[in-house]
Amino acid sequence: MSGIFQRDKMDIPGERSSTLGLAKTRLVLVASVFVLGYLAISLRLTDLTLLRDRPVTESVALTGDAVKPLTKPLRGTIVDRNGELMATSLAMPSVFANNTLIDDPKQVASELAKILTEQKEADLLKKLASGRKFVWIQRNITPRQQYAINALGHPGLGFQDEDRRIYPAGSLAAHITGYTDVDGRGIAGIEKLGNAQLEKGDTPVALTIDLRVQHILHRELASSMEKFRAKAATGVVMDVNSGEIIAMVSLPDFDPHHPSAASDDGKFNRVSLGVFEMGSTFKLFSTAAALDSGQVSFGTTFDTTLPIKVGRFTISDYHALHRIQTVPEIFIHSSNIGTARMAQTLGPNGLKDFYKRMGFFAQVPVDLPERGFPLYPNPWREISTLTASFGHGIAVSPLHLVRATAALVNGGVMVTPQLVKKENKSLLPQSPAGERVVSPQTSLKIRQLLELTVAEGTGSKAAVEGYNVGGKTGTAEKNKNGRYDSNSLMSSFIGVFPIGEPRYAVLAILDEPKPAPDTFGYATGGWTGAPVVGRVVEQMAPLYQIPPSLDTSAEIMNEMSPYIKGAKSASAGTDR
Repeated sequence: MSGIFQRDKMDIPGERSSTLGLAKTRLVLVASVFVLGYLAISLRLTDLTLLRDRPVTESVALTGDAVKPLTKPLRGTIVDRNGELMATSLAMPSVFANNTLIDDPKQVASELAKILTEQKEADLLKKLASGRKFVWIQRNITPRQQYAINALGHPGLGFQDEDRRIYPAGSLAAHITGYTDVDGRGIAGIEKLGNAQLEKGDTPVALTIDLRVQHILHRELASSMEKFRAKAATGVVMDVNSGEIIAMVSLPDFDPHHPSAASDDGKFNRVSLGVFEMGSTFKLFSTAAALDSGQVSFGTTFDTTLPIKVGRFTISDYHALHRIQTVPEIFIHSSNIGTARMAQTLGPNGLKDFYKRMGFFAQVPVDLPERGFPLYPNPWREISTLTASFGHGIAVSPLHLVRATAALVNGGVMVTPQLVKKENKSLLPQSPAGERVVSPQTSLKIRQLLELTVAEGTGSKAAVEGYNVGGKTGTAEKNKNGRYDSNSLMSSFIGVFPIGEPRYAVLAILDEPKPAPDTFGYATGGWTGAPVVGRVVEQMAPLYQIPPSLDTSAEIMNEMSPYIKGAKSASAGTDR
């Protein structure tokens, strides 16, 4: 027995050695598993943080359980002509709920309401008590809100990164950029028209807009709108040679971050979509038509002694001179009678054909989905020629007016308004540019008349020291319930500078302005729109390094003296 016991004692160390070896093997295997897991996690984190352009987005079916990863590029940016951001996208969390994992919807709704303060507790409870496996609680929450919700520790709440559209300029250019819906689809403006390009996210969409000039125009229009208690205001700055739109403002406007909270009036783009009777600014085009026909010259005279009566219509002057007037006199005194008689020399369809050539019977070809259709008489009768000659009975958008004015002053060539820079592919099929609409000689005469109107006529309040500005006033009575209301005006001024070698057209319109204490009871274009244009020119010219020039008002007066009588117009600032 002693031998047996001795053998057992001798075998014990060997067994212990075997057991230790097995344990070591197992430890190595477990450690290897941990190392492999760590490496897998590290590689995944590296992929997500360094090798990807953005976080993985999750696509979730509202009625399903699965969360299917989908990599999607951030929506492309929109920048102004100087590269300043007008629209960009950031990845932001959204919170959702799986109601099958929520035991007490009422408690969770109460806790969420304290974090998501813009939502009512009752609305949150309705979502959480729906029994659905997936329901959005709120899209695009802040990181602070995400942290607070995560700290609640409810397993039924989850997060998903989504794109949120950010507009650094806010409402300043809202009608230009437009806005997107909560899923990032373009709903208006460049966001809508350029949706396909922006979704690729590869290259920015560069616009012709200059945010500096946009700010100047916006500020001056808002100030004038407040002063004259107007219901709306509109403005445009455009390069008359290239058609590039430098600034475009429609007031009231809206915050593109919260379009659902904006009124329909605020989201309405008056510049390109709204169509209005423009009043005396249309005398620019009827005068150009007459001069370009060769049947009328500066020395041609028309009798404005008495009003014109056609059937039940009577055409009269706001400040009648009751005498025979030359073409320059008719223009600077803004005579409806003289303009109507001038248009008659063109024949039944002469003015209609000219207006069609100026683009007044079609939409403006501009990079915006919001484009208004003009309204014009159909059929075109004799009275249509008379009234349309001074801007009544025909309605166009402000952009129509600026585009046509550019063609009259740039040497006579029609331009295509541009919002997207040429290096970007245009978002709209473009109409042929460069069509000649008037002769260079007619263009020169129009520039002379515009300069004379500011120097001696109804546009004197647009004058800017050191910069020669030309322009035309307009004051149209609005048609309400089939009758023109003398107390509801569309007051406007279209200016051009430098008038000697035109570069920019500037338009300002106020909708239903009221007289101010310092305007002597007037709210016409010369008192409301002209000062806005003058202030914009005063600030924009140095910004664009346009050198000051000698005052040429005396020169133009001397040149036009054979065609005008008397001293400065007593009707300066007034026009209808």
